[in-house]
Amino acid sequence: MRSGEEEDPTEARVPPATLRHIRAHGTDVRVSIRGDGPVLLLFMGIGAPLELWAPFEREIARYGRRLVAIDLPGTGGSAAVLPPLRMRGLVALALAVLDELGLDQVDVLGLSYGGAVAQEFAHRAPARTRRLVLAATSTGMLSVPAGPRVLVHLATPLRYWRRDYARRIVGDIYGGRSRTDPWAHRELSARFDRPPTAAGYLGQLMASIGWTSITWLPRLSVPTLVMTGDDDPIIPTVNGRILASLIPGARLYVVRGGGHLFLLEEAAASAAVIDEFLD
Repeated sequence: MRSGEEEDPTEARVPPATLRHIRAHGTDVRVSIRGDGPVLLLFMGIGAPLELWAPFEREIARYGRRLVAIDLPGTGGSAAVLPPLRMRGLVALALAVLDELGLDQVDVLGLSYGGAVAQEFAHRAPARTRRLVLAATSTGMLSVPAGPRVLVHLATPLRYWRRDYARRIVGDIYGGRSRTDPWAHRELSARFDRPPTAAGYLGQLMASIGWTSITWLPRLSVPTLVMTGDDDPIIPTVNGRILASLIPGARLYVVRGGGHLFLLEEAAASAAVIDEFLD
């Protein structure tokens, strides 16, 4: 909470989100805007609609921030793009959205696949990036991979299409509370309402093929917070340590018992850490 504020942020009213469709970079993009204050741009994981941000948004919005979340092409309410955009194309799309909204410099947060987009954003638009938060993500192709079973589950969007399949694998692929807590089935249900198209999911996979940030991260000048869980089957913890060691001055925060979705599972605690860093 900022200096001079006396209200407990946990008691503050969470502002509602406004959904807009914006024509950007030659395609229709669905965008969620919530709250007022310093802008935090959110990039979600592969295939996931912006609705999955809800647990985290409810917490971070209480600190007085304006949240802008984007459905990447082919996910949520955004149309797929053919041929698929590469990472630099996804950044160009995000910049076009910010231009349309009249937003200049923003804080950027990326989760998982969205962390790759966030890294590329900070790399290509450092003047537009005030601070960077990377959660449960890696340097891309040149990183420590997940185990073979996890990679098989991630290769298709079935976990967004079939509830029975998702229930079977959710603990194995996400770790953390998802292993035992019904939280995962409740909070992740939004993905079944707006599953990715096959073209959208494959397009995002294609954008990541051959992509790595490892060659230019040592030149990244944006203040960065790297967050990682120590029970993340998708992005092993060592990847967070690699990121933090490569980015000059980066801070590393390890979530004890945190799985791949610690940002959503432990939303209140995560929001407090992030707000302190952004301030």
